[in-house]
Amino acid sequence: MPIRINLLAESLIAEDQRRRDPTKRAIFVGALLVALSLVWSSSLLLKEMLAKKDLNQVQSEIQGRTNEFDQVQASMKKITDGQRKLDSLQKLSAARFLQGNLLNALQRTTVPGVQLIRLRVDQTYSYTEGTKSQTTRFGVVTGRPPVATEKVVVTLDARDSSANPGDEVNKFKDAVAQRPYFQTMLDKTNSVRLASLSPPQAGPDGKPYVLFTLECHYLDQSR
Repeated sequence: MPIRINLLAESLIAEDQRRRDPTKRAIFVGALLVALSLVWSSSLLLKEMLAKKDLNQVQSEIQGRTNEFDQVQASMKKITDGQRKLDSLQKLSAARFLQGNLLNALQRTTVPGVQLIRLRVDQTYSYTEGTKSQTTRFGVVTGRPPVATEKVVVTLDARDSSANPGDEVNKFKDAVAQRPYFQTMLDKTNSVRLASLSPPQAGPDGKPYVLFTLECHYLDQSR
């Protein structure tokens, strides 16, 4: 029986052992894991970049909306201020002191023996600062707008030269207070006040008379 000798057997065994070396397998597996990690990291980086892009876009839209909201708020404030000023002007126009109405009322207020010799109108204004709305733990406290208050005092200087000077002073005072114009316009508690009354004195013609002054206090007008 012939004997076969394989001269490459040792080389083949050594090569097979090299192929089955666990170190090489570990290196191969490790390289594969590194490659997979790089792919996974790259995907995460790409997702992060896309997310940042979306975030920047959303932030830009929010900023744009915020700017629009601020513009709307500013416009609304201008409209509110303009409307308030318009309302104040209309109120001022409706409640302003009219000299013609006063003169017409005085023209219709007559008492025999009494002559109106001087008329003076004093108009003064006081200004009260407004307050801003405040938020407290109980809620929002609404502020108050600024207020300008007008005070009007009409002074009437007159002369009583009736048969008995001085007797017609109170009659003229009552006639002024009872005139419909003055009843509407004057303060109810301090409408017409006798401010001064002179002693009897003689005129150039020798006829006696007295001088007196009435003060008419109008209702305060706030605007």
